[in-house]
Amino acid sequence: MERESAHASAGVVAALVGYTSSFAVVLTGLRAVGATSDQASSGLLVLCVAQTVGIMWLARRYRRPLVLVWSTPGAALLASTGTVDGGWAAAVGAFVLAGLLYGLTGLWPLLGRLISRIPPPIAQAMLAGVVLELCLAPVISVADQPGAILPIVVAWLVGVRFFARWAVPVAFVVAGLVIGVDLVRRGEAIAGSRLLPHLELTTPDLTWAAIVGIAIPLYVVTMASQNVPGVAIMRSYEYEVPWRASMVTAGVGTTVGAVAGGHSINLAAISAALVAGPEGGPDPKQRWRTAQWAGIAYFVLGLASAAVAALVAVAPVGVIETVAGLALLGTLIAALKATVDRTDTREAALVTFLVAASGITVAGVGSAFWAIVAGLVIHLALSRRPV
Repeated sequence: MERESAHASAGVVAALVGYTSSFAVVLTGLRAVGATSDQASSGLLVLCVAQTVGIMWLARRYRRPLVLVWSTPGAALLASTGTVDGGWAAAVGAFVLAGLLYGLTGLWPLLGRLISRIPPPIAQAMLAGVVLELCLAPVISVADQPGAILPIVVAWLVGVRFFARWAVPVAFVVAGLVIGVDLVRRGEAIAGSRLLPHLELTTPDLTWAAIVGIAIPLYVVTMASQNVPGVAIMRSYEYEVPWRASMVTAGVGTTVGAVAGGHSINLAAISAALVAGPEGGPDPKQRWRTAQWAGIAYFVLGLASAAVAALVAVAPVGVIETVAGLALLGTLIAALKATVDRTDTREAALVTFLVAASGITVAGVGSAFWAIVAGLVIHLALSRRPV
């Protein structure tokens, strides 16, 4: 009983850290590509449910601490992309396509090898470019509304100094207090009906802009910054990831969940370390139980999705963007480091970063896709230069 209690507490902590550290990014991304508040809360709920089902299946089937999470980098990509031709229905179609590509990657090794041929610095440079705008939000918001934003930033800073893992969750708690004070000041309240979990189904559409502007960049950035690192982290704890089963599970979960607004589920990277490492339990052979508890916790957290989305919907301008930006600072740091790590791809990666950060739209397609194209063209050109 005592050992199971340890697994339960570690799993709940892993889920709480993962959820509270990045749900603001997910809601921001879904709203950016056209979701209403109800559709965004539906997306958050279905992501949690899909993660729970995937974790319970994989962990029990393979007796390994396999954890699925939503794609935080993918959500940041959505936030930088904005609405594409076809609106929310086209974005949902792009989510479906991304899910099919995950499943195909597991079933068809050639596709995985093709993705692996994209130099990691270029993929990471694209990620750095798309999260930059969100990471600037705290700076801009502090200048515009110091009274509302400074307490959130100070709370985050104190968290980083004394309890880094909980820094963003603490920042959100303070953000919740700021929102509450603002509601009281305005004499408003959140309707009780908006606090109940619900699903909003959308018939998928698919446009060219959604395919090249959302589906392909979402697939690339999730593979490069979630699935591949997730495998590496698991190996560092001497666990082999069942690649085909994991990708097919993530693909099915993403495809099915897309019609309810979920953008992507995939292998965990940071959360994987919390479950597969020593914090997941003293016996490595039993840490799969910790993963299962994380899955249960995600389901419970999913039930609060509507309440969270309703709170976000009435937040003063800049509050949630600040939390999302603070949550992505670690991602930006890691991506920028990877961008300049290798001298042979430095110029190509820098061009990729600049194009992604520019926010340009060409032929209805956002900057993330053009960043990858530009980076690969520069890389191919320079790799053939004379020594």
